[in-house]
Amino acid sequence: MFAYAVRRLGIGAVLLLSLTLVTYFLFFAVPSDPAKQACGKNCNEEQIEQTRVALGYDKPWIAQWGDFMTGLVKGRDFPADEELRANNPNIVTHCAAPCMGFSFVNQQTVNEILSGAFPISASIAVVALVFWVTGGVLFGILAAMTKGSFLDRGLVGLTLIAYAFPSFFIGKFLITYVSIKWGWVEYPAYLSIEEGGVSGWLSSLFLPALTLALLFLAGYVRITRSYVLESLSEDYIRTAKAKGLSQRTMIFKHALRAALTPLVTMIGLDFAGLLGGAIITENVFAYNGLGVVALQSFTSDDLPTMVGLVILIGSFVILANIIVDILYAVIDPRVRLG
Repeated sequence: MFAYAVRRLGIGAVLLLSLTLVTYFLFFAVPSDPAKQACGKNCNEEQIEQTRVALGYDKPWIAQWGDFMTGLVKGRDFPADEELRANNPNIVTHCAAPCMGFSFVNQQTVNEILSGAFPISASIAVVALVFWVTGGVLFGILAAMTKGSFLDRGLVGLTLIAYAFPSFFIGKFLITYVSIKWGWVEYPAYLSIEEGGVSGWLSSLFLPALTLALLFLAGYVRITRSYVLESLSEDYIRTAKAKGLSQRTMIFKHALRAALTPLVTMIGLDFAGLLGGAIITENVFAYNGLGVVALQSFTSDDLPTMVGLVILIGSFVILANIIVDILYAVIDPRVRLG
């Protein structure tokens, strides 16, 4: 098991290195000029060229990639030009490792930008994950146990209806009715654990997390229902039933395990993608997470921030796949033996 995990981690490290290389190559394939963007609209060609040298954009892209990788390990100082830093020590900004770059549009390190947005997106994603996995598995089991009944059709139908609505409609509906008209929860405004404690943090995340959970719920209900029904028709389940095992034991200890493999795959990929993909939901609730940062960096041609976002989100996708592979081996030993 340990050797299997080490192999997966090694593959993940190679993928992460390849991701940074490809991202930096595409960074230079974009027609936008980051030096011109950093200098401003009123700069002439000479000033733009001076800015390009100061930021290190005059180097070949492979050299800049090397500087970026060094920054991830050791940190970096900005501006990139050593002579400029030596002559103007008051303008030097240090970016501690792992340094993702410097946004000259916002005059902040990319680390500072992402560190302010990441906890919001991660919080929404974690709470939404708990909602949709718990609800999806429980409703899926309930639908399987009542196969063909009104409850079965109702649960599957309601989750499909929720899936059919766009996230901005669900979000606006929850804000308008659940929060404002009915007053069941306070109007959503993000509170960190330091600001509002665990209860305040959870309360501020309830509506945006519920919005995202309703979008994912249908798939988990259908997958759980399908695999539980398939498992209940297997010979070993019939044998267990003949031996007198309770229905609860058969479902939760035996039948549900067959559904874990596809569920683990879905959970890993959905959670990783959600960290950077909840742009609409974050905008509806005015939460400045990674989705909003991605939209703002795209509209302002803030290429260093875009590079940092791609690498951060890509890293989580790779990490999610590694975790999924290891969980596969825990659930089914044949995976690691293969």
